[in-house]
Amino acid sequence: MDSTRDRAILFADLRGSTALYLKLGNSEAATVITHSLAMLGQIIAKGGGRVVKTLGDGLMAAFDDAERAVEAAASLHDSLERIVPLNEGQRDKAPAIKLKVALAWGETVEVAGDCFGDAVNVAARLLDLAGDNETLTTGQLLRELPSDQQERFRSIDKLYLRGRKDPVPVLRMESLRFGDTVSTMIMEGPETDMPDGIRLMWLSTERVFSTSNMPVVIGRSPQASFCVGDSRVSRSHARIESHSGHLYLSDLSYNGTHVRFDGDEQMLTLRRGTCTLHGSGVICLGAPPTDPTSTQIRFDVLSFSDTLPQY
Repeated sequence: MDSTRDRAILFADLRGSTALYLKLGNSEAATVITHSLAMLGQIIAKGGGRVVKTLGDGLMAAFDDAERAVEAAASLHDSLERIVPLNEGQRDKAPAIKLKVALAWGETVEVAGDCFGDAVNVAARLLDLAGDNETLTTGQLLRELPSDQQERFRSIDKLYLRGRKDPVPVLRMESLRFGDTVSTMIMEGPETDMPDGIRLMWLSTERVFSTSNMPVVIGRSPQASFCVGDSRVSRSHARIESHSGHLYLSDLSYNGTHVRFDGDEQMLTLRRGTCTLHGSGVICLGAPPTDPTSTQIRFDVLSFSDTLPQY
């Protein structure tokens, strides 16, 4: 018999398995992934959820209680340090496995053990936007949480989810400190004045955004804060946000975001990851700066003394 009710749907995906197979070989890597998924499943069951199904390197789970789903998501991230190759000698050679999680709340119908409904679709789309070691959710789930749990989430922006006409308010769950939830590709810049804004320049377009105007979404959509026209650029390609005195750039795209800081020959490539912005440089969307046809946005991180007013 079909069962219809409001549930929290959780999607979790292990990142880095491809590199794991290349480094450890098929047998060892498959064992690591299998045991890792089993451990995630045990955490979900202990947290009051049910694993609906496994999906390649990830899984889908359902919770009757939104708060327990959030607690389970936090526990999944905490478990990452225990996801290591079973062979002790392989630890140093194995690339790090990262985890991304998405949560959504809404009416679902359970048929033959599987779950269907809008919450399932929303959680799946959110997983596409989540970065490494990041948990995303929507305002609908947030309203199901007590106030102390709501404080764990920070609004990103209204983002377009595949298959939906209107943008959806998306929030990110934060740990005790912001650095715990962002990619390991964070690059700390030199000590500077507290950033108060950023200047973005592309072709004849130049805009200044203060931290109070953030987050800034860069993309092809006319609704983006900074709109660029390039078929390789996603509708919501990247976002810039301010937190704890730093500016962070996060990639939300399928084609990636590339950053090159002035005075540094190294190019940083973000694929659903995050880096710290400092000084000045170039943000390239969808193609590296070595491609002369790529969308290249000049940026300058501004301190209070040189921030221009935003009109």
